[in-house]
Amino acid sequence: MTESDSGFDAGGFDEAELTASLVPGEGDAEAGLRPKSLDDFIGQPRVREQLQLVLAGAKQRGASPDHILLSGPPGLGKTSLAMIIAAELGTSLRLTSGPALERAGDLAAMLSNLVEGDVLFIDEIHRIARPAEEMLYLAMEDFRVDVVVGKGPGATSIPLEVAPFTLVGATTRSGALTGPLRDRFGFTAHMDFYEPAELQRILLRSARILGVELGAEAGAEIAGRSRGTPRIANRLLRRVRDYAEVRADGVVSREVARAALAVYDVDELGLDRLDRAVLGALVRSFGGGPVGVSTLAVAVGEEAGTVEEVCEPFLVRAGMVARTPRGRVATAAAWEHLGMVAPPDAVLGGIEVRAAEPPPGLFDRS
Repeated sequence: MTESDSGFDAGGFDEAELTASLVPGEGDAEAGLRPKSLDDFIGQPRVREQLQLVLAGAKQRGASPDHILLSGPPGLGKTSLAMIIAAELGTSLRLTSGPALERAGDLAAMLSNLVEGDVLFIDEIHRIARPAEEMLYLAMEDFRVDVVVGKGPGATSIPLEVAPFTLVGATTRSGALTGPLRDRFGFTAHMDFYEPAELQRILLRSARILGVELGAEAGAEIAGRSRGTPRIANRLLRRVRDYAEVRADGVVSREVARAALAVYDVDELGLDRLDRAVLGALVRSFGGGPVGVSTLAVAVGEEAGTVEEVCEPFLVRAGMVARTPRGRVATAAAWEHLGMVAPPDAVLGGIEVRAAEPPPGLFDRS
């Protein structure tokens, strides 16, 4: 399972009603760094502008906004946006996750407790069980659910009215959503990875909240190793803060940041120990590939799902691994990053480049 974008235990919030004013919770470092309004939200300018129009139009009409689908990789702020939506509307937020809704009754109990205007946030909505998903169709369109009581010939369907609400769904795999569910969202936003300059602004804001003295050069150093993801940037900032407080004078300079990230095995491109292990196995053990992901996982002592879902997306995006029909192949950039010389037939940007063959007859001495 990939890391949930909410940062919470999915099973612990399926029946907990949270008002926007109560978020973030005390003691939750990740929640404490979340922005409270769209104006505070850094990055994703296009999504912010579109969302601002959706919310402003709904408030002018005095109605609940259309259902909203947020898609994108983990850690980009989908849960933060859901909390901001509830705060902007001045309503309560109820959180749950797709895997927590195993039965239609779980969803019916939650929907029946909603108050008009509430925001229901379902994280990893593509993993919702089929019976609950089919019940959600009717709730999203007509604000009612049909509860079946009894079994067999004596079963009776009882319609229950649901207060008008706004569903905010978050998914890391929008392609896994069924067509009927995707079509019922009135607004869909895709969130992209952040630029280093945006991450640096996020880090400076987080440093102020955490009371960390962060230099501009140190912020740029951490931002460049954060994989374009705010969650990773904030996590690295907290680890660098620990290093600065224990082994330095508490001030995070560029030298302190570099030393701290070296201790935590995060290199200058943001690759960690497992990423480098995968690259090392691919290059040293298999000559650059191609090799299947299962074989690669055995070589590094990890599950195939971990390699495929945790390591591979970033390595592919960084141009170090290419996915081919025959398996995974290390690119020339991977060889170079490991300090090795790439062979003549290495892959450049996913395109196999081989040494040119001489034209026929060039060396024919007859």
